[in-house]
Amino acid sequence: MTFRKFLVQLAILIAFILILLMAVLFWLRMYTNHGQELVLPDYMGKQFDESAKDASDKSFTLIVNDSIHRVDLPGGEIIEQNPKGGAKVKENRKIYVTVTKDIADQKSFNSLPVLYGRNYLRKQKELSYMHINTKIKDYQYDHGEPEHILKVWYRGKLVADAGGKRKNISIEVGDTLAFTLSKRAGAELNIPDLMCRTVAEAKTILEVSELELGDVKTDGAIKDLENARIVYQQPSPKDGFKITMGEAIHVTVTQNGINCDE
Repeated sequence: MTFRKFLVQLAILIAFILILLMAVLFWLRMYTNHGQELVLPDYMGKQFDESAKDASDKSFTLIVNDSIHRVDLPGGEIIEQNPKGGAKVKENRKIYVTVTKDIADQKSFNSLPVLYGRNYLRKQKELSYMHINTKIKDYQYDHGEPEHILKVWYRGKLVADAGGKRKNISIEVGDTLAFTLSKRAGAELNIPDLMCRTVAEAKTILEVSELELGDVKTDGAIKDLENARIVYQQPSPKDGFKITMGEAIHVTVTQNGINCDE
């Protein structure tokens, strides 16, 4: 073998070794990168079409899991994402999203669960599963349990109360029902007439009416306050006004009840 042929064969061998080394390095790089964790972008509030393209470019797949109508949002906007943005995931991960619809689904109001007389918080949670929003419109006195539903309103119209549900009412999924709830305080009551009643009798009357006995002034010597009679009260039932539940009536008493018929 001539020296020239030796150099040619040596060059071929070196080239083969270099190509083999490059192939091994490339394979190692691909193997190392495969399955690596990537930070998931946050697509909340973005349009689905644009987000799907961006996800594809980053080795993710966006899948619509649900779609609902929101009166305050345009169609095609992502409002829920699982996993959430910022999570570390493997490449080719499927991302499930909920997007808004341009046209709302209609639901018969009669198909909703019974609302009148039920606890608001429980029904709020139940309606949220049906993608129906809720808000409190106002409160109204009721002798029953507080925070219970007395009236239901949809877009300013009364649709349910003690008389039942209104017929032929359709609501949009994603829209809002408003509620009038019960409360124990704040009722407007007639002012009870306590004149010539004993203090003990007045306390009983006021307790039943959920009113308070305020200041008790005495006129003359009082030996037995509970049996002293009321000769003046403020406010007076003769004024024609109402009194709010929980408020107090102030009285003046004498031991013998001057000017009271025994």
